[in-house]
Amino acid sequence: MSDRRLIPVTLDNYKPLREIVFETLREALITGVLKPGERLMEIQLAEEMGVSRTPVREAIRKLELEGFVVMIPRKGAYVAGISVKDIADVFEIRAALEGLAAGLAAERITEEELEQLERILVQIGECVQSNNLEKVVDMDTEFHDTLFKASRNQRLVQIVSNLREQIQRFRTTSLSTPGRMKYALDEHKKIVEAISERNVELAQALAREHIENAENSMLDKLNQLTEFGSEEQI
Repeated sequence: MSDRRLIPVTLDNYKPLREIVFETLREALITGVLKPGERLMEIQLAEEMGVSRTPVREAIRKLELEGFVVMIPRKGAYVAGISVKDIADVFEIRAALEGLAAGLAAERITEEELEQLERILVQIGECVQSNNLEKVVDMDTEFHDTLFKASRNQRLVQIVSNLREQIQRFRTTSLSTPGRMKYALDEHKKIVEAISERNVELAQALAREHIENAENSMLDKLNQLTEFGSEEQI
């Protein structure tokens, strides 16, 4: 870990320190600062964040429960690898859910929500121009959250929220592929256009295609990380 540093945590009056440490480490895992296969050394992580080992240890345990970390007996904690099967499973489910959400949104979306989607597209475009990956990821998340809200199906929203952490991790990796941010923006625009025209079938098809393209970008990106394992475990 000598070639990168975590940012020292900043205290928040509304959050306990252990929660801040947990969120900081999870963000580092999602964004790839801490890479698959990397060993997590409590002492070094604590020093980098400017905290004691206790909240770091608690955070690692929680991250293990979420699937971001694996504990190897007599060796310690490591950043979990991502298998091709993991990716296929998550994206298969997500494609179905996104397609359903887009189709329902085409039937039920309000004019205010359509306006919100259009505004998000403008913001994403600005971030793509400045190559601000972190902000694009944030706005992409808001775009899809708005789409699911517009479906008017709370059960659907709850189901996708259960996959949220894995989706976020994959979203960042996919969007970091060269050119993917712009292609994703173009795909978003087509989805919004279909929804605004109340074209249910087209909205469904475009949403599914968008997720399939994201999966392909994810696989392309991970195939470059050959040092983290075989083709079965990247």
